[in-house]
Amino acid sequence: MSTASLGMRRVATASFIGTAIEFYDYYIYGTAAALVLNEAFFPELSETAGTLATLSTFAIGFAARPLGAAIFGHYGDRVGRKAVLVVSLLMMGLSTGLIGLLPGYDTLGVWAPILLVLLRLVQGLGLGGEWGGAALLAVEHAPKGRRGLYAAAPQMGSPVGYFAATVTFLLMSTVLDDAAFDSWGWRIPFLLSFALVAVGLVIRLKVAETPAFAKVAEERDTAKAPLVEAFRVHPKEMLLGAGMITVVYVMFYTAATYCMTYTTKTLEIPKNDMLGLTLVAVAVLGISTFLVARWSDRVGRRKLIIAGAAFGVVWGAVLFPLLDTRNYLLIAVALSGALLCMGIIYGPAGAYMPELFATRLRYSGAGFSYNLGGVLGGAAAPLIVTALAENYRPAVGGWFMSAMALLSLVCAMALPETKERDLELV
Repeated sequence: MSTASLGMRRVATASFIGTAIEFYDYYIYGTAAALVLNEAFFPELSETAGTLATLSTFAIGFAARPLGAAIFGHYGDRVGRKAVLVVSLLMMGLSTGLIGLLPGYDTLGVWAPILLVLLRLVQGLGLGGEWGGAALLAVEHAPKGRRGLYAAAPQMGSPVGYFAATVTFLLMSTVLDDAAFDSWGWRIPFLLSFALVAVGLVIRLKVAETPAFAKVAEERDTAKAPLVEAFRVHPKEMLLGAGMITVVYVMFYTAATYCMTYTTKTLEIPKNDMLGLTLVAVAVLGISTFLVARWSDRVGRRKLIIAGAAFGVVWGAVLFPLLDTRNYLLIAVALSGALLCMGIIYGPAGAYMPELFATRLRYSGAGFSYNLGGVLGGAAAPLIVTALAENYRPAVGGWFMSAMALLSLVCAMALPETKERDLELV
């Protein structure tokens, strides 16, 4: 294998490993929030209120992500991509592991949910800096005509992390009875994050700085206040990019978090059955993410993202009627459709969002825009869908998902194509 090929493989692995750990961390929290955390940390509340409280702690992590993107983006655009990515990996992985060690309400009382919130804040800060840096690591090393393909590496962290989280929970709930799982079994997936961080750290320390940033640093052209300048130079890209990516979060975290709660608690479908059906949807997500990311190098990013958002408008309306059938095949179709929508958009977005911004502002611009979309779609959506479903009926939550997909569709249509751009000339 040539030195160049070995270097690109190392870059792809380094950009993949961080986002895989990122999504593993978030998915185990989302799954635990749906299955057990309300009883462990909010036992004094009713089932619905406890679910909402747990989802609120889920939302807090998303609320911290734009701040993390601003902080890590600032140093990523001034100091470099590599060093910042090491710090973000440590923050998000260690905070996740510590959640697995955190005593519940029965031991610490009110301090248990308070400490849970604090760990979620630290996790959110670290996660806020992760995706932007990982995407830039791949995109800025990749040759022009293959940026979509190489940017698929960090994007594939999502399905792989989700798959690993789901399999881990499935194993725990299979080998343990309900009492053991609720007592301590749910903690094991969190504790595994310590080992994942160690592996990711070794890989990331071996990667070189990206050529694009190295050139900016050599010319001493780094921005003094990258995020401020990004809003001044790229206001359209910042806001429309956030709106465009929102539907990805809406589809994923509604399907992964609220739908798990709804099917196991309201529809009374066994937990293990739902975890198994979720794995089918994860496979659809992984395949679509990779294939569409690769395809975007040929046909362009924008038209594929528009197609995915349009599909989401339709799928939001049919998701809950399919779930309500209680038919396992149709439930698998329902979840797979939501994650297919995500994959169609998320695959090319790995290259598309960095391509919207100049090199000296790219970490701050792409990272903040991406995480701002996360607040709109990942933090708010599960809470709103839950409230609509509880106060009206589940289908109303699906209509909200369609409305958010329409928002993303409009934003994508207002953005330009970027496939042929020279990153140094943006």
